[in-house]
Amino acid sequence: MDDIRKYVTELPPEAETFFALADTTALLIGSSEKYWHSKGWNGARIRLLVEIAKAGGSILPSDLAARIGVTKANISVLLGPLERQSYIRSSGHPKDGRKRTVTLTEQGERLLRELLPGNRAVIAERMAALSEPELQQLNRLLAKLQAKPE
Repeated sequence: MDDIRKYVTELPPEAETFFALADTTALLIGSSEKYWHSKGWNGARIRLLVEIAKAGGSILPSDLAARIGVTKANISVLLGPLERQSYIRSSGHPKDGRKRTVTLTEQGERLLRELLPGNRAVIAERMAALSEPELQQLNRLLAKLQAKPE
């Protein structure tokens, strides 16, 4: 057991930071998910709608899959319930008949207008522990980590 200690309790700074980021991310996502569950939703479905909105309201399912980090096969499974509930619609691509696009419907837009402000308030409350300069510094550091090639 002593040989494992250096990997679980005597962490070098990079590993300690990695696990602190992972734990903090889980805590923050948990706060956001608690909000979504109180509204009868989950963050994963809302994220799909938000990503479609960020793309201007329409997006190819393959591009959406890449944005959220799932396979093309899984994106259809994820989009199905949103389409059945009329939050999105699927239609032929305007320039390439072999492709489909998913578009946020008026009902989907209404849902985001109604629920996002409350979620953003929950996020702001959690992030209030950091000052504006600290948030800016954290964003710079996170961008640096995200830009580093694997």
